[in-house]
Amino acid sequence: MITQTLIALFERDLNKLKEELLAYQNEETIWKTEAQIPNSAGNLTLHLIGNLNAFIGAEIGKTGYVRNRPLEFSDKDVPRQKMIAALDSTIEVIKNALSTLTEEDYAAEYPLVVFKEKMSTEYFLIHLAVHLGYHLGQINYHRRLLDRI
Repeated sequence: MITQTLIALFERDLNKLKEELLAYQNEETIWKTEAQIPNSAGNLTLHLIGNLNAFIGAEIGKTGYVRNRPLEFSDKDVPRQKMIAALDSTIEVIKNALSTLTEEDYAAEYPLVVFKEKMSTEYFLIHLAVHLGYHLGQINYHRRLLDRI
């Protein structure tokens, strides 16, 4: 079933995100922006944590998580270890939430209209995995471009 594949992909990429954060030689650079790079790696990390906890945790897992999307992009200087702990927690939220899904749940309409039209839960979960990969790539480039001592 798709559940194990999705869990594996989310876990793989969230663990890779933790590795990226730990690879910064200078923790302050995680929050750096420059020229055409408007979002820091820190803010993209907070965005991914909020996104996954809202759309998977709150909607599917019924965790009660309340998202503050503007804070994901305005908060600064969150300690690296605090973000890594939040990523670990997000992995557990995803595992718990997705483990409850049946084939019928995947085929059913996702409970929120996120993009102007309705979609299946399966479609949206795949979108979330791709969204994570997209921002993970941005964070990798951010680190390699801006973390020069």
